[in-house]
Amino acid sequence: MKHLIIYAHPIDSSLNNHFKQIVKETLLQNGQEVIVRDLYQLNFNPVLSLDDVNGQRRGIVDQDVKREQDYIIWADSITFIYPIWWTGMPAIMKGYIDRVFSYGFAYRYDAGVQKGLLTGKSAYIINSQGKSMMEYQETGMDKALKLTSDKGIYSYCGLEIKQHFFFDRADRAEDHTVEAWGSQLRQVYLENKLAV
Repeated sequence: MKHLIIYAHPIDSSLNNHFKQIVKETLLQNGQEVIVRDLYQLNFNPVLSLDDVNGQRRGIVDQDVKREQDYIIWADSITFIYPIWWTGMPAIMKGYIDRVFSYGFAYRYDAGVQKGLLTGKSAYIINSQGKSMMEYQETGMDKALKLTSDKGIYSYCGLEIKQHFFFDRADRAEDHTVEAWGSQLRQVYLENKLAV
């Protein structure tokens, strides 16, 4: 199986990088093909320009966007790894979505009805956050995060979401907690037969 990891965190020693390594190693150790797109390392331009918008309407995208779209076409499954900052994804990841998940590639409208074009592909989302799950549940932010990303982006484009992880209080997690999270990630990927 071909697996694409789209990763966004600027710090090499981050918990998110640790998650990326676990997912990558689990897949590779079990015979999967893996490509990692590290958006900060790539210095991906997240700014949706007027040229981008005009081009998308005509089915024309810049070469950097086309390259990312080719990786998405290649993949059977996509894992998105990024922290939750200010109750959302980092700007570089949002810009990636804005530019790469373009009209005519990731979705379109048929007779006014929206249609996701990335069907047949599965998705995993791995997020770290500073707040506790209890704090997010009390404010409804937990539901809002899933609604805006899972339904508003990933399912909207036709991806089948297998799992969305929220690792809370991540900025102060103890070693045993991080180890448990790593075990959880390995188990889910193996159970979903992405690593046969």
